[in-house]
Amino acid sequence: MRSYCAVHVDVGYLLATAATYVTGSSLRRSVTVDYPALIARLIEQAEQNSELPMLRVNWYDSGARPGGQPDFIQEEIGQLPRVKLRLGRLSYSGDQKGVDIRIGLDLAIQGQHRVADVVYLVSGDDDLTEAVEIAQSHGVQVVLLAVPDHQGRPHGVSKHLRREVDGMLMIAAETIEAAVRPTAIPDELLPAPAAEAAPEVTEIEEPAPTSSPAVEEVCAEPAAEAKGEPRPAVPSPAVLGRRKATRLYLPGWAGAQDVPFDPEVGVTMQQVDHVAKQVIASWCGSATPEQLAELREDRPTIPTELDRALLRDLSTKTQDAHISDDARQHLRERFWVHLDRVRME
Repeated sequence: MRSYCAVHVDVGYLLATAATYVTGSSLRRSVTVDYPALIARLIEQAEQNSELPMLRVNWYDSGARPGGQPDFIQEEIGQLPRVKLRLGRLSYSGDQKGVDIRIGLDLAIQGQHRVADVVYLVSGDDDLTEAVEIAQSHGVQVVLLAVPDHQGRPHGVSKHLRREVDGMLMIAAETIEAAVRPTAIPDELLPAPAAEAAPEVTEIEEPAPTSSPAVEEVCAEPAAEAKGEPRPAVPSPAVLGRRKATRLYLPGWAGAQDVPFDPEVGVTMQQVDHVAKQVIASWCGSATPEQLAELREDRPTIPTELDRALLRDLSTKTQDAHISDDARQHLRERFWVHLDRVRME
């Protein structure tokens, strides 16, 4: 019987961590992805590492259409050679349903039948630990294929999952950089500049920049350079400045002060502000002035995708999977404070 390797991709993990690598925020809409190139590179890396031919890539995601049905992009992915769509569904609140259980069941059942000798798991979910153990009990090797951060460390991987797998590889940084790019609205889709179309904004006494948006300072940790630590990845002015009619200004976001630890909140003000600003900057990379106005009109409701990105990014930054209710409330309050500082024109 011929031996094979296989790749199981938790798309939610892959895109959230890849978006963080590229933009500094896990917001999925902040990036555009060349899926054929990304999948081809994952296959190549798995085959080279295992020295086995690829059986298939299982692509686990939530169906973007009602009832868990695939959208156009997912249909295109499902037609790629050796790619199998395994779709869950989205709840009315926007939460992913049925995806983790599909990954776990496939690991266990396919492991029992020795469908592949080596399975590369692109995920960081602690809930998959038991399924990994079951697959291993049938003689299958399970190797994590993780997205790296800018220091080359695995991003968003549970320590329990890391302990149980047979090994861990980093997805090549070149793969992420080649296939995942910051989102920018095509010029032809932008509304024509008009004074009456601009959204209302909170007036800021500080002068707005006259040349390029002050985005590089959005999330800079004040003490990072002094400690010799690398600055976090953030959208560059060149990326955000591509949008003619929606040029983004972030007045007053530079030079944030470090605030002492607040035991009632559980995190520092600096961490909360860093996450809120970065998510806003990533969202603005593909937003129009009209969408900004609509977001403000719906206050205090934060869209599910944005709220999930806020909580996920704060959890990653604090290295704590359990964010207290006080910290959640404080993070959402700071989101609105900083959104009021955004001006598009």
